[in-house]
Amino acid sequence: MVALKKLLIIGFVWPEPKSSAAGSRMMQLIEAFKAANYNITFASACTKTDRAFNLETIGVDQKTIELNHSSFDRFVRALNPDVVLFDRFMTEEQFGWRVAEQCPNALRVLDTEDFHGLRKGRQQAFKDNADFDKTYLFNDTTKREIASIYRSDLSLIISEAEMLILKMQFNIDESLLCYLPFMLDVIPETKVKALPKFEERQHFITIGNFLHPPNYNATLYLKDMIWPRIKKELPKAELHIYGAYASQKVQQLHNEKQGFLIKSFAEDVNQVMQQAKVCLAPLRFGAGLKGKLVDAMQNGTPCIMTTIAAEGMFGNFKPNGYVEDEPDAFVSSAAKLYTEKKLWCEMQQNGFEIINERFDKGVHQERLLQALATVTEELSTKRQNNFIGQLLQHHTLQSTKYMSKWIEEKNKL
Repeated sequence: MVALKKLLIIGFVWPEPKSSAAGSRMMQLIEAFKAANYNITFASACTKTDRAFNLETIGVDQKTIELNHSSFDRFVRALNPDVVLFDRFMTEEQFGWRVAEQCPNALRVLDTEDFHGLRKGRQQAFKDNADFDKTYLFNDTTKREIASIYRSDLSLIISEAEMLILKMQFNIDESLLCYLPFMLDVIPETKVKALPKFEERQHFITIGNFLHPPNYNATLYLKDMIWPRIKKELPKAELHIYGAYASQKVQQLHNEKQGFLIKSFAEDVNQVMQQAKVCLAPLRFGAGLKGKLVDAMQNGTPCIMTTIAAEGMFGNFKPNGYVEDEPDAFVSSAAKLYTEKKLWCEMQQNGFEIINERFDKGVHQERLLQALATVTEELSTKRQNNFIGQLLQHHTLQSTKYMSKWIEEKNKL
């Protein structure tokens, strides 16, 4: 009997698929590895919230680990995984050197989630009211993230736009990267026919975890610049705003008279998205793929979005709505899409086509497994040829390692 391969996922947080796109992404990765018959352990040093998915219900072992503690060394050595998946570069920084020391033959895979350095640079450029350029892209977060990519055997990149930046701006060899977007179920015609029709829907919707700065900023932008103009065009319309972790300052934006309604956490995103007629996504900085657009397309809800929101989503396909960066154009397109049934139906159909053609989980799961097989077969040669990765691994072992050991000793006092 052939032993099952073992996968260790080191999570930056425990997955909350109802709270964030990152949580949904992690569940998709777990599903892909389960489909390939991996024995999976998920470990995290983060505190688990009530919204965290109970992974044991799907046969995944859960393990709480400590930062800067040698107990992880004993744990990972005993587990002896074939593959270790780091959830975001911060996790690779903390635990990558320990995995390399204790399990040198384990394949080290980084899931970037999104290009954090790109998002950070865009956010700073936005704050400075300046054009985004290399001076913003080449920030300290980017340097740490690129180093993590080089130290890993393979990095999973969620967006084609980010793949291009990594290859063109940083000259990262394509063999170190694997394009892996959201992996979604194909939408059958029976589901399409069962969705609420144009006449059965009302109001606008936006959704997003409020701990994520681009989402909070977009909510303020809606409040100040976008929604008052839409409300003037469509006096009976409301904007329903959903998102996990709505703070007091978010709740204070609620205004019944203006139809600007903070609904907080959506227990069932499909239900609230199907009730809405149009989704608004006026993100002004960010990176990666936007889970709110996926939720909208899956539930037949056309969107008005900015270029940042649309980045990497549509490829050569027509979007499921309009991409507008100027407030007046954004408002005009929103009113048009909200009132014109024929146009709305066309945009809805675009969304179904995008989900089925660009995010088919069968296609992308196969790409992931093929990439893992190729890297595994060539691992020794691949690491020898990756001198920059060797260099960064060496310096990490000399700096991060001894800083971590110092912290561990200090904590004993």
